[in-house]
Amino acid sequence: MGQTLGCIQVDQSTVAVKEQFGKFSDVLEPGCHCMPWCCGYFVAGQLSLRVQQLDVRCETKTKDNVFVTVVASIQYRALADKASDAFYKLSNTREQIQAYVFDVIRASVPKLDLDSTFEQKNDIAKAVENELEKAMSHYGYEIVQTLIVDIEPDVHVKRAMNEINAAARMRVAANEKAEAEKILQIKRAEGDAESKYLSGLGIARQRQAIVDGLRDSVVAFSQGVPGTSAKDVMDMVLVTQYFDTMKEIGASSKASSVFIPHGPGAVRDIASQIRDGLLQGQASVQ
Repeated sequence: MGQTLGCIQVDQSTVAVKEQFGKFSDVLEPGCHCMPWCCGYFVAGQLSLRVQQLDVRCETKTKDNVFVTVVASIQYRALADKASDAFYKLSNTREQIQAYVFDVIRASVPKLDLDSTFEQKNDIAKAVENELEKAMSHYGYEIVQTLIVDIEPDVHVKRAMNEINAAARMRVAANEKAEAEKILQIKRAEGDAESKYLSGLGIARQRQAIVDGLRDSVVAFSQGVPGTSAKDVMDMVLVTQYFDTMKEIGASSKASSVFIPHGPGAVRDIASQIRDGLLQGQASVQ
């Protein structure tokens, strides 16, 4: 705003308050205006119509006795049609707004616990805005927006909350780990049982195949060589199996099998013992 030779310039988004001999006369819009100072006219001051922001930090207590600092941002502006009220009725606009913010926050937050305070911060902001709108409209100001930008608990409370959350997450992780190990052990046991079952089937089929092969060999040998008995054939088969086993033991450098007694004649003794055991078992059954 400039003044030269009784003319003044009012900048954009600004209004000037005109007085005559100390009494309010008019509100000057942006532009150039004549101010005949000889008639007692002068500019008492100017008022910005731009949106202004006031950040208010208010410390209060929640319902569960936790001290928090609530940070509110108030966006406001003066109304052009009520510029005289905005200029004359308030001596310190920012302190007036801050007082209303303190009053509403300290009346609202103590009714809520800490978690609810975080969840209902929009409701708190709306309550502050409604109260400010009713109060400041009488003084020529409009409340554009009210925001609760932060809620800061006491540093010790914040540390305790972080520890609680960390402990809860560790408990969940431990449960998940234990469940995973349980599933792994169950699957491992199921796999081991299935493996043993299949191994048993394989051994049973192997022995059945051996028995079938021996039976076919005994029958074929008895038919091909007249005068031989099943006993003679089994003795020859056992001797053949003995020499095959000894050959495999000799071919392996890491073999640890030992036959006691040792010698080809021992095979006949072993065969006799097997036959005698079978005969005794049949006799006891009869």
